[in-house]
Amino acid sequence: MRFVVLGAGALGTVIAAYLARAGEDVALIARGARAKQLANEGVTITGLEDFTVKMEIVDQPANLDAADVLIMATKTYDTATAIDAVRHVKVGSVFSIQNGVMKNAQLAEAFGEEAVLGAVGMLGGAVQADGVANYMMANPIIVGEISGEVSPRVEDIIKTLQAAKLPAAVSDNIQTEEWSKFVGWLGLSALAVLTRAETWKFLADGDTARIAARIMRETAQLPQHLGIPLKAGPPFDLDIVTSKGEDEVVALLQRRGEAQSKTAPNFRQSMLQDVDKGKQFEVEETFGFTVREAEKLGLSVPTVETCYRVLAGLNRMIN
Repeated sequence: MRFVVLGAGALGTVIAAYLARAGEDVALIARGARAKQLANEGVTITGLEDFTVKMEIVDQPANLDAADVLIMATKTYDTATAIDAVRHVKVGSVFSIQNGVMKNAQLAEAFGEEAVLGAVGMLGGAVQADGVANYMMANPIIVGEISGEVSPRVEDIIKTLQAAKLPAAVSDNIQTEEWSKFVGWLGLSALAVLTRAETWKFLADGDTARIAARIMRETAQLPQHLGIPLKAGPPFDLDIVTSKGEDEVVALLQRRGEAQSKTAPNFRQSMLQDVDKGKQFEVEETFGFTVREAEKLGLSVPTVETCYRVLAGLNRMIN
């Protein structure tokens, strides 16, 4: 099976490296100095495991002609440009582990609906200053047919990921998985940027946990309006978040923060990692999308909109 991973940030690098170490045919698309470093020094992973693997690094996507599986792992604001670079590639299946819920429609426009799978990447990591990918949280990659069918191609992809020692699972309701991650991610990301703190710290604090809870509860109105159920239980316990009183939800988030202080004390949300590096971060495709969609649907999202306005302003100042 030929894999092409588009995007050499933390998650794309981790996935490509594990597949390459397992002997899979994989190419990692990278740009500029990042591509040169990976080609010359190999792809190095640290954190949960430490290894370096040599693999195919592509800095000219025009040279690619086909992929059994294309994995999108770029930032959301780079999606259109990234897709244009590989639009010519003959793709069997394509899925995105990007944040947000706009990605499947964008992929379908380029590669056709029949090629597109839904997916979420729950694993966590960061690219260090030395270019090494620090793999911190071994949460699963979840893939499924948009229709909910459990297909042989999805099962083959999941088996390949699992054989490469990446946690992975098949979903028969991938839209629930995608929206559930988005609702939880939005609540965490705003607080990460506004506090500049590791995730466990702002979850463990009662005041910041309350803002995270309000963002999640407001955002959850969108999938509920669309008839898409949210996922009960870990990692976000959205059944409790959306149905219990605010104080109970805050207490839940605080317990999660205390637990994460022991399991992932140094983890910083991907949006905060971008801010740390002085880079643009994902606002319009996530917070902006939520505000615009809520307005279309007549839903009130005051906390989300306040965070959106602040984050959009910060993003412009960085750029």
